Amino acid sequence: MPAVSSSVGSGAAGAAIFADSDSRKYRYFQPKGQRATHYEDVTVDVQPDPERYLIQDWIINFSNGRGAYVKDATAALSSNWHAFRAPDQEWERTHYQRQSKIETMVQSVIANGRKSGAPKTFDRVWVKILQTHLGAWKHAEFGLGTSLMQAQRYGYTQMINNATLTNSSYKLRLAQDITLYLAEIGMDIEGWDDELGKKAWLEDGIWQGTREAVETIMGTEDYLEQYFAINIVFEPLVGELFRSGFLMQSAAANHDFITPSVISAAEADYERNLANTIDLIYLLANDEKHAAHNRKLFNGWLAKHRALADKAALALQPVWSAPHSKPVSFDDVRAVSQERIGQILGELGLGT
Repeated sequence: MPAVSSSVGSGAAGAAIFADSDSRKYRYFQPKGQRATHYEDVTVDVQPDPERYLIQDWIINFSNGRGAYVKDATAALSSNWHAFRAPDQEWERTHYQRQSKIETMVQSVIANGRKSGAPKTFDRVWVKILQTHLGAWKHAEFGLGTSLMQAQRYGYTQMINNATLTNSSYKLRLAQDITLYLAEIGMDIEGWDDELGKKAWLEDGIWQGTREAVETIMGTEDYLEQYFAINIVFEPLVGELFRSGFLMQSAAANHDFITPSVISAAEADYERNLANTIDLIYLLANDEKHAAHNRKLFNGWLAKHRALADKAALALQPVWSAPHSKPVSFDDVRAVSQERIGQILGELGLGT
């Protein structure tokens, strides 16, 4: 392993040998591939680490003497926290660009739908479902986004923090999209009630399992447990179940061609977030020193959050029976979600 400034006790030029120290690239990290990507150039080692380059220790400490970032913010252990690279390679500029494109698409779909009078053709029972159940779901998305916003603060490297924060941003964007969407189509539908979603989230038994699962994640202190619980457990068992398995499959059959377009971006978001999470958890589950510890920890998280997610999913079953047109059954959709999490856990070697 190349010497770094911390190991030689000096920050003077030429005191240590880094990757590319013999070139004019001024790069002191080891790229994942043969050449560093733009994503690596703007994220790797942006967040300081006294074990790598801060020979004077943390520049700023908290009043209790702890540094700005500490490894024990999670119970997981790693031989090298800096090894993770997000598969989606998203950083600040690319994230803003993608979010902007999604917002432009969503607003265009809503505007064109309203202009053509589409909301007035929605099945009357489906209108109640949107007010109540899609209105409730936005609170789940907001809760998960808020949880990840908190989790992002404690990640030990910029690569982990970027992946967590973009995940949070996607969730909060979707919660906002749903809120604005329901408010806009509500102006075209007589008797629309914006309060039904909040009331369902707080009081309807259908949603209390989901609420418990989300609030448990929000109350978790381990940032990596929050990230794991959301993307490895909650999303395939509850998130995709409701978004893909209900909204996107039932909407068109009930004369609604707008809602699937508004929700569709969330499924693409999840594929990116899932890929990032799998790569990070896989690294830790196969760490050269701490694999056994991490696998035991992850299986504990899995048991805890899967029980809550299963409870939440089963409580949502009546939603599938509510529309006039029922193109898909809850049992079929639930079977798909169980297969999905099985594939995810299979990739990670967990759950056994």
